[in-house]
Amino acid sequence: MSDTTANIRAAALSGPVLKRAALTGGLVAIAIAVALIRSGSGLVVWQSVVTGLLTGGLYGLIAMGLTLIFGVLDIVNFAHGALLAVAMFIAFGVVQGTGLHPYLTLVIAVPALFLIGAVVHRGLLSGSGGATLENQLLITLGLSLLLENGLLMFFGAEPKSVALPGDFQFSLFGAVVTGGRLYAFIGAILIGAVLFYLLRRTRFGTAIRAVAANGQGAELVGVNVRRVHTLTFAIGTACAGAAAVLAAPLVTVTPTLGDQFNITAFVVVVLGGMGNVAGALVGGLLIGLVEQLTTIYMGGQSSLLGVFVVFLVVLFLRPQGLFGRRS
Repeated sequence: MSDTTANIRAAALSGPVLKRAALTGGLVAIAIAVALIRSGSGLVVWQSVVTGLLTGGLYGLIAMGLTLIFGVLDIVNFAHGALLAVAMFIAFGVVQGTGLHPYLTLVIAVPALFLIGAVVHRGLLSGSGGATLENQLLITLGLSLLLENGLLMFFGAEPKSVALPGDFQFSLFGAVVTGGRLYAFIGAILIGAVLFYLLRRTRFGTAIRAVAANGQGAELVGVNVRRVHTLTFAIGTACAGAAAVLAAPLVTVTPTLGDQFNITAFVVVVLGGMGNVAGALVGGLLIGLVEQLTTIYMGGQSSLLGVFVVFLVVLFLRPQGLFGRRS
């Protein structure tokens, strides 16, 4: 494809994307305005917006790994949340055993999850037993149950916590922001930027996109499709590991904690567009906002209620997601 053809195609695609982005921004503005009218306090709404965006960045990072795996391998990885919980317990164990700063456990948890992801794909999913979609779904679901119960047996059911030394608070135009949430948001954005650069500006990223577009064609031009599949699954799992370490100081760590993150991540993936890494980040920010605004609309009701409402509306009106394309 020539540069001119590529530019024409990009321009043709950018129009609808910009329209959807503008429509989404308008709906978010309306939701914030309604929340302001309902609460009667600009400070409460502003606090919800700030907290939602900071949390949404983390959701986006978790969903990036999930959508990357689906976009390249067509695998809906039900074990993604359980693997995230494994990374949290790795961080907890290292901090308890060595006194290392929680965020420094990234250098242990991320490579560990990368290796686990590679082993899971090569050992369970790439063989004949994991060749069909149904088998892949059952294998990842079974792996999720195995990991959760393994964590339960090894660490017990008592909730754990990962303390963040030197945590602080500051005011952002009246909203209270903690250092832990800020660090998690910045870390998620940086890791997301690295992943985006990897996919768009490197030869390996080109190979990943080629396999995602046409596996047979990529194999014909010399791409090792099986290797790309394994490394992609490992990278997606490593994203979950990074998100787990960033989130560990903000949550109570339990063996089943990954289930809640898994549900939210699937919603984010559908919202942003299945297989769309950039859409996953935007979807994460939107879901973070929806969660926080739901507490204003519905008081003590579960914040996930608003998330599921958005999920159903998107499935009904645009099942390919906000930034996905029709098949």
